[in-house]
Amino acid sequence: MRQSTMRAARFTTATRELTVATVPIPKPGVGEVLVRVKACGICLSDVHLVDGTLQSPLDVVTPGHESAGVVEGVGPNVPHWRAGQRVVMCGGKPCGVCITCAGGRPAECVDFHIMGFHYDGAWAEYVVVPSSSLSEVPDHVPFEQAAILADAVSTPYAGLTASGRLKPGESVGLWGIGGLGVHAVQIARMAGASLVVAVDPNAAARERALALGADVAIDPAAADVRAEVRRHTNGLGLDLAVDLVGANAVLAQAASTIGRFGRVVMVGLSPEPIRLGPGVLFGTRSQSLVGHLGYEQRHLDELVTLVGTGRLDVSRSVSDVLPLEEVARGVERLACKEGNPIRLVVRP
Repeated sequence: MRQSTMRAARFTTATRELTVATVPIPKPGVGEVLVRVKACGICLSDVHLVDGTLQSPLDVVTPGHESAGVVEGVGPNVPHWRAGQRVVMCGGKPCGVCITCAGGRPAECVDFHIMGFHYDGAWAEYVVVPSSSLSEVPDHVPFEQAAILADAVSTPYAGLTASGRLKPGESVGLWGIGGLGVHAVQIARMAGASLVVAVDPNAAARERALALGADVAIDPAAADVRAEVRRHTNGLGLDLAVDLVGANAVLAQAASTIGRFGRVVMVGLSPEPIRLGPGVLFGTRSQSLVGHLGYEQRHLDELVTLVGTGRLDVSRSVSDVLPLEEVARGVERLACKEGNPIRLVVRP
């Protein structure tokens, strides 16, 4: 590689300014890989980083944790990976220093680091990531589709199948049919859900959910959601309810619709205190609430296979592709839901 600098979006935490600057190209260390970024999604968590709702521990950071590209170079002690391979990158890594990491259990890391928050992400021409965070992408899968697997698809996939333990024949309700919810609808159908209920106040989002396979779409502002769910489940309630929004009112409503042994999974993140009503109902009905964050590398591997074989179609999920110089405008568009996008993708 002849060039020594690259373009990257840099976010200054003190001033909350997001600008594109010229910075040195990072060098891969032991066990690391340098990837030329071909596509990186704009996620709602990126919006919350910029608006100050979520914090980075760094003074200045390059955001972007939903990315795909081509291996440019490898550091020492990197097996398998070589220049030219098409890859999608897991959006985080174990901290490497906590007691579980030191004990050889990085999958149980108690201080998991998020790409674009704890270390520089992929709103840039190049990014350095651990070699263990890569999944190879088939030639026929576009980079834009591969990139969004690394959060918009993998987070609801892990939320439903791992944390939610969704089984074939069960009923599931999904609150929030945005960038995560549209994929949750497809995943629930693919996993064998007998009934998929989509709940969203936006009419276009509800229509989108039905087009992607939801059986029922409910406007929470115009209907008694609990009564509607009971009607569609023969009075039993849902087996699984998933909050993809991150608001206590949404979580409480989702919890009110589950039946005996029902589970609620909290995928959306909120700083609000959790209030779900009388705890005796959860206890006597053997219900459960589970928090969920992200996904594991195996989930990303599985999704690459599912998309590569055509079992899962995410071709309708990329609403627009923007140059790196327009990333701040993309953040604004997502924050305002301008055009009701599923995913906006940056192409450095």
